[in-house]
Amino acid sequence: MLSSLSSPRPFAQWGIDLLGSFVKGKGGCTYLVVAMDYFTKWIEAKPLSTTTAKKIEEFLFNSILCRFGIPKRIIANNGPQF
Repeated sequence: MLSSLSSPRPFAQWGIDLLGSFVKGKGGCTYLVVAMDYFTKWIEAKPLSTTTAKKIEEFLFNSILCRFGIPKRIIANNGPQF
């Protein structure tokens, strides 16, 4: 049974996932990390050349935590990078 996830306020709950592998782009990037705020539907994304936990950590810190504050919840799919 599917159910929708709600968020109590803007930028309190984010979903994050990796897309790729794509054809090599500028800078050798073949992956895309994407995060979406569940309340506002705001999207943050960044192209990546590798999908290490360190790269995901840097994306979360620079694109989410520093800009929007510490969220109450981050939802990921339990991939090895997360």
